[in-house]
Amino acid sequence: MTNDKRQIMKLNSQLFLDGGDPEETKAANELLKTGKPEWGIGIQGQTTNPTLVAKNPDVQKYIASGKRLTQSEALAEYKKIVMAVAEVTKGPISIQVIGDQSTTKEDMLAQARVYKEWIPNGVVKFPCIGNGLAAAEIFCQEFPVNITLNFSQEQAAAVYGATSKRRHHVFISPFVGRLDDRGENGMQVVENELRMYQSIKNHVEVLTASVRKIEHLLYAIALGSPAITIPFKIIEVWAAQGFPLPDDSFMYDSTGLRPIPFRQLDVAKNWRSFNLSHSLTDAGLHKFMEDWRSLL
Repeated sequence: MTNDKRQIMKLNSQLFLDGGDPEETKAANELLKTGKPEWGIGIQGQTTNPTLVAKNPDVQKYIASGKRLTQSEALAEYKKIVMAVAEVTKGPISIQVIGDQSTTKEDMLAQARVYKEWIPNGVVKFPCIGNGLAAAEIFCQEFPVNITLNFSQEQAAAVYGATSKRRHHVFISPFVGRLDDRGENGMQVVENELRMYQSIKNHVEVLTASVRKIEHLLYAIALGSPAITIPFKIIEVWAAQGFPLPDDSFMYDSTGLRPIPFRQLDVAKNWRSFNLSHSLTDAGLHKFMEDWRSLL
């Protein structure tokens, strides 16, 4: 097929920034608005987490001075960051509960109910573990939720069931880059979850996360991922290339990555019957807590 006959795919995905620096939010917003004015969009939302908060330049300056924050001071910094981001985008802004495998459902809910008061366009992120889904099962009837650190289709099936009585938006964040890191085709988790959800009356929006390269972004667009969260450095690369979109000849190169096959799963089953265990979910939670504690 010659280039002039190729069909360019439409941008049907929402573009979020993955970051904890409001200055990056402003810069990414401006890049999109000026680089692609015909799209009529800037940054349409943002995802945050404890690691990104710890990397915030103002927080880093404070830590470099030899000081540490109390828990309440660290949360105040997190709130300040989120509120500054909300000045730039009125789209969904994810705020993550702080915890690990030992954090109770009740503790996660208590945190979530604090975060929901921070900004009107907030989304509370719960980890894809038993207590996280138990908390999200309740909280999705009160406020939008985002289930984070997702690495398997079986986890995604559990998320569907746990949030079936939702009254607000439900996102799930498959982390593709971290699967790639250990030699698995992370983008296949996005493929598999979209395929599974599209076969049923679905309410869960796949938010492709842990985007490490431009190919992740372009393939997520080609697949029609409802939302994609992108680090600022990837947005800069994309902008330098003129914000290209994939055409109908686009092929994602997964050479050297082990496939993750699609599974036929009965999402009507009780969500607790699915296997939520995944070593990368555990490792991700540990890393988030480690980075958060580095502030305290």
